Amino acid sequence: MTGSEAPPPTPQAAPTFRLAYVPGVTPAKWVRVWQERFPDVPLSLHAATAAEASDLLREGGADAGFVRLPVDRTFFSAIPLYTETTVVVVPKDHVIAAVEGVTTEDLADEVVFHPLDDVLDWERPPGEPAFERPATTADAVELVAANVGLLVVPQSLARLHHRKDLTYRTLVDAPRSSVALSWPEEATTDLVEDFIGVVRGRTVNSTRGRTTSQSTSAPEQPKRKRPDSSGSARRQAGTGRRGGPTGGKSAKGTKSTGRGKPRRRS
Repeated sequence: MTGSEAPPPTPQAAPTFRLAYVPGVTPAKWVRVWQERFPDVPLSLHAATAAEASDLLREGGADAGFVRLPVDRTFFSAIPLYTETTVVVVPKDHVIAAVEGVTTEDLADEVVFHPLDDVLDWERPPGEPAFERPATTADAVELVAANVGLLVVPQSLARLHHRKDLTYRTLVDAPRSSVALSWPEEATTDLVEDFIGVVRGRTVNSTRGRTTSQSTSAPEQPKRKRPDSSGSARRQAGTGRRGGPTGGKSAKGTKSTGRGKPRRRS
């Protein structure tokens, strides 16, 4: 290679959409739609705790994420998706397991764990405080299984940490946790817009958001004119039999009587 020759251009890596999600959120249905609609754009999943998710998005470790509200709305955009039922996790042989739902007053005499990764916004957690706060929800579930106390969590987390020896019941007057799709407002890229369209259920041909993998639609074909069934009548308008006009004078200046030979003028 001579000095005048430029090095070959470095091929650019294919774009990838990076999606974060917190425990309890199942992004599978949206991932499936993305893969069907944008097969040329890989989607990578990044699990993060509820406390870590905001920092991951803020530092550019993911393009968007399913997070728990609230978020810093001065930095993030967010689309609320749903609000979860709050439940209390108890051993299967606990008295609470015999009812459909309870209130925070029903937990007044119970030891209720309040883990450090709790996602519920309590003014004051219900029940009697435990001897210490478990580091994680998973640790608290283990303590509930050991009959040491109870745990209050969003329903999705109770399902995530399901055990055969535990069950859960609705806590009707507890705070509830909401899940949202969030991303840095100043980093609203085309891929983020595409994923917003997926989450909001937009169709491939929707005019809102991009559709990078769809083909351009064919131009509209002009409509064919229907054949005029009355055309022959219009062509013969004002005429009688084929070959001449009705009434009036004949071709040789004679007056037609409508029958026989024409009569000459006197």
